[in-house]
Amino acid sequence: MRKDITIQAQQRDSRGKNAARRTRVAGAIPAVLYGAGGPAVPVAVNPKEINRILHGKAGHNTIFDLAVGADKTPVMIVDWLHEPIKGALLHVDLLRIDLTRRLRVLVPIHTTGDAVGVKMQGGLLEAITREVEIECLPDEIPEHFTVDVTSLALGASIRAADIPLSGSMKLISQGDMVLCHVVTVRVVEEAAPAVAEVAPVDAKTEPEVIKKGKKEEEAAADAKDKPKEKKK
Repeated sequence: MRKDITIQAQQRDSRGKNAARRTRVAGAIPAVLYGAGGPAVPVAVNPKEINRILHGKAGHNTIFDLAVGADKTPVMIVDWLHEPIKGALLHVDLLRIDLTRRLRVLVPIHTTGDAVGVKMQGGLLEAITREVEIECLPDEIPEHFTVDVTSLALGASIRAADIPLSGSMKLISQGDMVLCHVVTVRVVEEAAPAVAEVAPVDAKTEPEVIKKGKKEEEAAADAKDKPKEKKK
């Protein structure tokens, strides 16, 4: 979506890690401007202004003006890099936009309403796809698509082909791609605790052991009482 935003940029004369580090120490971040048949130009931009665009309603689909000296051109953020630990913005790629040519973009999907399959039938609404790809003129890029799920019954779904398109918009994603659906809530039954089986005692075996023990004790007693033979 086109926004009335202008960001100032300064052209960079040198590249490399050391030059990028000096750019960040000075409070800016390195960026590259390219596309639309023009040369790649290394520039430096304010990270706060870029972050404000990335976290706006249209996000990276925002088309704004980049001023490099006396030249001003419409651009879009197509790639960016964050520091993995602190999350600071480190670098961005800026694409020149020809407002007369169609381009492909990913547009977020938002849902609204309470599905009848959830309210009346005890189902669960699942969002399967968070964005769809379309092709359109730059000035007609929507911030997002809103899908009304109010009439969505249990087992029903909304697909990409159901999104209402307008103007120059053309759906690039597969039309049968599921955006959201209402499914049955699965109830997981808890398994009953296992009971250890105890082997039954053989009533015949136990007396045999006792009887055998008694015989051994009696034999030992007899041997003790028997007089020893004298050696010749």
